[in-house]
Amino acid sequence: MNDLKISTKRIVEELATRYPDETQFRKATIVETAKALGFRGPDFYPLLDPDTRVKIGTYDLSGVIIPIRENMPQNSAAAMPNANVAQMQSIVNEEKTYAVKDETFVPWGPFHDVVKMIKSEMFYPVYISGLSGNGKTFMVEQACAKLNREFIRVQINPETDEDDLLGGFRLINGETVFAKGPVLKAMENGAVLLLDEIDRATNKIMCLQGILEGKPVLVKKTGEIVKPAPGFNVIATANTKGKGSEDGRFTAASIIDDAFLERFTVAIDQQFPSRTIETKIVVKHMEKFGETDLGFADKLVTWADIIRKTFFDDGVDEVISTRRLCHIVQTYSIFKDRMKSIEMCIARFDDDTKVAFLDLYSKVDEGIDPLATDEVTGEYQKFEPEEL
Repeated sequence: MNDLKISTKRIVEELATRYPDETQFRKATIVETAKALGFRGPDFYPLLDPDTRVKIGTYDLSGVIIPIRENMPQNSAAAMPNANVAQMQSIVNEEKTYAVKDETFVPWGPFHDVVKMIKSEMFYPVYISGLSGNGKTFMVEQACAKLNREFIRVQINPETDEDDLLGGFRLINGETVFAKGPVLKAMENGAVLLLDEIDRATNKIMCLQGILEGKPVLVKKTGEIVKPAPGFNVIATANTKGKGSEDGRFTAASIIDDAFLERFTVAIDQQFPSRTIETKIVVKHMEKFGETDLGFADKLVTWADIIRKTFFDDGVDEVISTRRLCHIVQTYSIFKDRMKSIEMCIARFDDDTKVAFLDLYSKVDEGIDPLATDEVTGEYQKFEPEEL
């Protein structure tokens, strides 16, 4: 026992107090106890000695825990009669996840602000809203990749509840244990937690209210208190500002409780990128797929820009997103046909909108006739401007 460092002895003392009648412990119990005290791997690894392993995932610590108990006051263990109930065994996925740098990413807009927020390692909840496909989630991911920060993304939907976020009971190896969810994992690891499309949620996510204040959370199912580690932060993305979607574009968007929204320190309203930035994005995607065509890139961005201006003037009901332009580029790398690539990527729109968008592109790209296709291949025929 004298060979163990102070932090490891402290973990053993805590195990002796929590579990006064036990000498054999699951690895998850040892790890959870160590982390609850603020210790990490090097502190509890000495207790996971292969020589003391009695079966897979279980270790006999009698050699170190019995001497500790003998030196403890008589009633110290009895002082916690409900210790096993209040601190029942819990586990967490210890795998760390990091965002990967994407060479197609172009920094723009609020990106540098988001980097500064994350780099500060302050608890600083951020709510980012904007139309679908303008790069909200991608921006946060790449900010974390730039700073090499652990990044945990949770996709929110109407069924997301406390069990999905904080964790719940699971049957593992024949034992019922409490498996911590992604929110608790992010808190303990000091990671950046991304709540993607949070305006799809219902009041089932109100369990996050205390967490959005940066405070410790009591896990009701185990009695454990989880404290946020330095660097932990919450960033939420949404298509709306939490007031629902009156125009029906985002029918699944819900109205978020004001008390919930008020807990976000700042809100960012992200617009589509400028034409210059968007052209860079499109060209980078062309380079990625090996089909660089600067003329086509410029025409795509011009076309999308005209449609967006018309959309914001209530002239059309649909908009071409940056993501949609990247899809067109990818499709073009396969079919090598501009008009066909565009048509395939906007086929989800109603017929009138699709025809109007194709007609508009034919005016932007004068070498294209939207009505002329080869009867056999279905490929669009290209004409010189004087032939149109």
